Amino acid sequence: MQIILLEKVANLGNLGDVVKVKDGFARNFLIPTGQARRATDSAIKEFEARRAELEKVQAEKLAAAQALGDKLGGKTVTLSQKAGVDGRLFGSVTNADIAEGLKAAGYDVAKQQVRLPNGPLKTTGEYTVSVALHTDVVVDVTVAVVPEAE
Repeated sequence: MQIILLEKVANLGNLGDVVKVKDGFARNFLIPTGQARRATDSAIKEFEARRAELEKVQAEKLAAAQALGDKLGGKTVTLSQKAGVDGRLFGSVTNADIAEGLKAAGYDVAKQQVRLPNGPLKTTGEYTVSVALHTDVVVDVTVAVVPEAE
């Protein structure tokens, strides 16, 4: 299916690109989330009429993400979990837990933005975690997992 992108999509293209993707990806994800439209002649003309407005909105989102990234870069979030004597956690620390800890510290981060490349954290210690605030803005945050005091 031919679609026109209404914002930058990672590994796909930039604002205004007309790309061919699988039908299910377009129908079930890109179009419902507002990231794309079908690339019909009328949609392309309408997009060209609104291009400046969409570029301005994308620039504002990028600027907001960069500002948050400047504040968030290098921060440390401490999370306490129940742990055994050997340092293994009863359970794990997931991206939702990290996002919740960042929200408690005053940063507006969604759990989808927290990247855990090796899966959930299962032992105590300090870990470096990436937070993707925008497709162009990725900052590293240190997560300190400490055992809960009993």
